[in-house]
Amino acid sequence: MSDEDDVEGEDLEGADLEGADLEGADLEGEDLSYANLEGANLIDANLYGANLIDANLSGANLIDAKLIDANLRRANLSGADLRDADLTGADLRDATLCRANLRRANLSGADLIDAKLIVANLSDANLSYANLSDATLRGAKLSGADLTGADLSDADLTGAKMPPGWRYEP
Repeated sequence: MSDEDDVEGEDLEGADLEGADLEGADLEGEDLSYANLEGANLIDANLYGANLIDANLSGANLIDAKLIDANLRRANLSGADLRDADLTGADLRDATLCRANLRRANLSGADLIDAKLIVANLSDANLSYANLSDATLRGAKLSGADLTGADLSDADLTGAKMPPGWRYEP
């Protein structure tokens, strides 16, 4: 699929969009649950409030994507490029973001309970008031990240690179 107009307004639950070019697509509020978006180009796509439960977004390009209030519960975002993406208030519970690039991403108020962020790059990301309880952040890069009010209770921070002088006080 190479034309974003081919998918806008369509029933996309469980759709196979592997490698699709959806740059700049307006998918606000769309149901993409269980969809295969592996390696898809979603640069600058609008996924505001989209349902991406159990979607496969591994290796997807989501640079500058708008995922505000999106439901990404149990989604696979391994190796995805989410630089500068806006995930404000997104539901990422139980999501897999291993080796994902979230540099400068806005995850303010996002729910990342039990998320797997192993070796993820969260440098300069906004994680203010995000819930990262029970999340796995082994080897993650958090230098320059804003962790104001973030909940990191019972998170696995083994080998994580934290902001200078950072101290967790629940």
